Amino acid sequence: MTAISVYSKAKEKVSEIDLEPRIFDTEVKEHLIHDVVRMQLARRRSGSASTKTRSMVRGGGAKPWRQKGTGRARAGTIRSPLWRGGGVVFGPSPRKYDLALPKKVRRGALRSALSLRNKEGRLWVLKDLEFGEIKTRNFVEFMQAFGFDSALVVLDRADANVEKSARNVPGVKVLRVEGLNVYDILSHENLVFVEEAVQRVQEVL
Repeated sequence: MTAISVYSKAKEKVSEIDLEPRIFDTEVKEHLIHDVVRMQLARRRSGSASTKTRSMVRGGGAKPWRQKGTGRARAGTIRSPLWRGGGVVFGPSPRKYDLALPKKVRRGALRSALSLRNKEGRLWVLKDLEFGEIKTRNFVEFMQAFGFDSALVVLDRADANVEKSARNVPGVKVLRVEGLNVYDILSHENLVFVEEAVQRVQEVL
């Protein structure tokens, strides 16, 4: 087992906790991390880009002019892709960009991301993170105590005081443990767990 210090909000060491090495001290597999980040970013795409083909554009039922005798090029519809206001050739249409990955791959990538932050010394565990009121200053003081500029904070349960106190602090994101993901771990320099959240991660992974 790997031991790590547990701190208070003021960065005072209060105890130690054992981390499961298969989760927090395993081999960092960059190819798994890459695949899962691609999957997450693909799923964020709306895929709503859309254009109309010549059959979808309104109008153009009548032939603009007769086939011969005018001196102009022959034309069958004013909604031809060659005309202004006409249809679009091979334009985008609504689609899904979702990528599917096996659960084993997703969990392996999450273990790799957690292990990466642990090996970098950027994994922190707090005894608790509770504020008596919703106040940004309280969260800023916590960040200053640890010297954080960027942090992903993982809670074991919903806590409106913490979540709302942190939402206006730049470089910070607060997640509940069930929302922990690879992209957010890599997007923040430090990973901060509440002690109970660590236990839940170890139970799941």
